[in-house]
Amino acid sequence: MAANLKKPGEVWVVVEHTGSEAAAVSWELLGVAKKLSAELGTRPAAVIIGDGDHGKTLSEQAFSFGAEAAYVADHPALTPFTAEPHSQALAALARKHNPEVILLGATTKGRDLASAVATDLETGLTADCTELGIDPETKLLRQTRPAFGGNIMATIISPDTRPQMATVRPGVFARPEPVAGASGELIATKPKLAKDQPVRQLQFIPDPEDEASLQGADVIVSGGRGMRQAKNFIMLGELARELGGVVGASRGAVDAGWVSARHQVGQTGQTVRPILYIAVGISGAIQHLTGMQHSDIIVAINNDPDAPIFDIADYGIVGDLFEIVPAMIAEARKRKDGKAAPASKIDTGGGETGGEDFLESEASA
Repeated sequence: MAANLKKPGEVWVVVEHTGSEAAAVSWELLGVAKKLSAELGTRPAAVIIGDGDHGKTLSEQAFSFGAEAAYVADHPALTPFTAEPHSQALAALARKHNPEVILLGATTKGRDLASAVATDLETGLTADCTELGIDPETKLLRQTRPAFGGNIMATIISPDTRPQMATVRPGVFARPEPVAGASGELIATKPKLAKDQPVRQLQFIPDPEDEASLQGADVIVSGGRGMRQAKNFIMLGELARELGGVVGASRGAVDAGWVSARHQVGQTGQTVRPILYIAVGISGAIQHLTGMQHSDIIVAINNDPDAPIFDIADYGIVGDLFEIVPAMIAEARKRKDGKAAPASKIDTGGGETGGEDFLESEASA
């Protein structure tokens, strides 16, 4: 849509949900929307698209996380999620209410929906943003994301069309603290949609080992090329278990076939925000840093004192990871059980590229 430069519209966050359960990224984005709308002199709003009684529950949650308004689009064709009716409903709302900004999570659903709506509205869309801000002079949305394989950070603007649209990965921004009893304006709408859509969801089978294990983890122990081979990831699994966490990996380790892609942290993997992130044998390329740099505490273990990972680490250990990690495991067990227990045997040799997931290797060990 052509830009309306006289008065900025609202900042919208599309709430991704399954039933009455919202994806965490939606509340993360509401925290950002509140800041952006304050700089624009407008208000943050949630958009809830679905069918049934979940709109009221989700709108109340949205108010608690900072939304001042909630648009609830209700129609039988909107559940379960398929891109076409959802994009039609969202595009119709945007044409009617002229938001300045629309934000969505860079999830499977969010990416699918955002691209369809941006095409329908003939507006710009920036995918996988890691930073959002308002230019103080132009009042345009500054959308920052990695480019050229993560080697540079590009800031993109959409000066000529509205709304300005962006998707943001889960975990990039901190979730605001909910405010109990907060309220806002509820705007209910019935989009004009055909009940029988050309695409129907016949069945949904959840992946038992989906991204949630990494994105919801408080502790992540990640390994990189310095692990040398697949079976050495077993000890990272042991350390993660002792600390109540999960295992992650760099792109290099995944490309080598040592672990599966579901463990990958980084620009082409998952963005995480744990309380504790332990980077083992990871040099710290920008591609990886993009996915974990917002962790509360970062511990880096590397034998190269000049490794870039130390530039963002809160604690750095320079030394042989094959000595350091077993010592950490033993100490963790000692503190838990009152006595030390030996860690797994480690092969420090090279040459094996693995091919099995480290979890499968551990199960058969």
